[in-house]
Amino acid sequence: MLSKLKTNTAVEIFCRVNILYCFITFISRTVVLAVILTAYYAGAIKAEDNKTYSNSQDFQFHGFISQGIIDVNGSDFVNDDGELSTELTEIGLNASYQLSDKFRLAGQVVYLDGGNRYEKGFRVDYALLDWSAYNSESWQTNIYLGRFKNNHWLYSSSRVIPFARPSIILPQSVYFDGFRDIAVGSDGAAVKISHSNDGLGNFDFTLSYGKSTVSNEQTDILLGDIAMGVAKQEYENHASVYWQPAFSPWRFGFSLLDSDFSYQKNEMFDFASDADFSFQFYTINAIYEGEYWEFSGEIYQQRFVTDGFYDPNFYKDSTGQGYYGQIRYKLTSDLTVLARYENFYLDKEDKDGYKLEQSTGGAVPYYFGFHKDITIGINYDITSDFSVRMEYHWVNGAGRLTPVVMPNTLINDSEDWRMWAVQLMYWF
Repeated sequence: MLSKLKTNTAVEIFCRVNILYCFITFISRTVVLAVILTAYYAGAIKAEDNKTYSNSQDFQFHGFISQGIIDVNGSDFVNDDGELSTELTEIGLNASYQLSDKFRLAGQVVYLDGGNRYEKGFRVDYALLDWSAYNSESWQTNIYLGRFKNNHWLYSSSRVIPFARPSIILPQSVYFDGFRDIAVGSDGAAVKISHSNDGLGNFDFTLSYGKSTVSNEQTDILLGDIAMGVAKQEYENHASVYWQPAFSPWRFGFSLLDSDFSYQKNEMFDFASDADFSFQFYTINAIYEGEYWEFSGEIYQQRFVTDGFYDPNFYKDSTGQGYYGQIRYKLTSDLTVLARYENFYLDKEDKDGYKLEQSTGGAVPYYFGFHKDITIGINYDITSDFSVRMEYHWVNGAGRLTPVVMPNTLINDSEDWRMWAVQLMYWF
């Protein structure tokens, strides 16, 4: 009995110490971010006094700093030990410069720390030349060259800015964090054609072509630690159409994505084989933005083909499906609540995942074949440029955990898991 009491006391002390450590780390990171922000403003004011800094119509400079804590119980979504974590850091600076009536430069660099969700460190989200090729009363055509932004999905462009997206963690069925850096944008070219009609409404058509570099860290996130070779994206072709009826709060969209990847094994030592991956993704979405209510949702189907990797003769062609529905309601001018449900199946012919488990001889449990998430959240605007956001997730399944191709079944040994997060956000 005494031994049991000692054990319980030790566990309680450990938990309290761990929570205290995370809280201290959270505070220290916030202080560091505050120092960076103070230094920025000090420099900006000094530059303004010297008439060398401007935020005019020609030059725009903005940024954001966000820090949070996140706790995941039952999966490696953020970390491997399941402890309370401060790996919820997002820092970004974006700028644009109007070269002339026709040309504009724009870019954004960010620092991210999201644990196992994506690679930690700095990256360029976009850096592009925006050419206003044609502009009339009802037509506008823009061509983007460089690392352009992906604007094809409902929250594609807003996902890179914490306060602009609807939640801390976006619905993973569509905005899978494991693909974050590949999905945010591509190196290549895009064209957007907009048409406004008094009777029919507004139309946006976007077509893009490019590819992204896949780093060693991203290779581990997507393929697993056993992959010792080199992965690369061959191309990404994306098209979308959006329509907003005249004088309507509704907006409807449809998008198509086609992309190929390849993997070249390490000739010295590698458990994996050379492989080709093909990925197609089709979405239909809708959003309603009223004075108090916002309704949004996306339905999609994906095709994923694997040729090789597990062994030279391996081949699998599967079709997955999913959707999410989301409601946001503005209780006051500063307080907004959110509720969302999402559902994802890795293979529409195997929605319970039992065929997946049988085909792997039990090595991959059935619950890796799906992902279901119920989310509730709240956002409070402390000031016009400072907000706090909180949310809780009930998740069933491991179909949206990393790595993707070689799942981590040792850590993710639970079908049901929980997650909560709190994030402070500041923008300027």
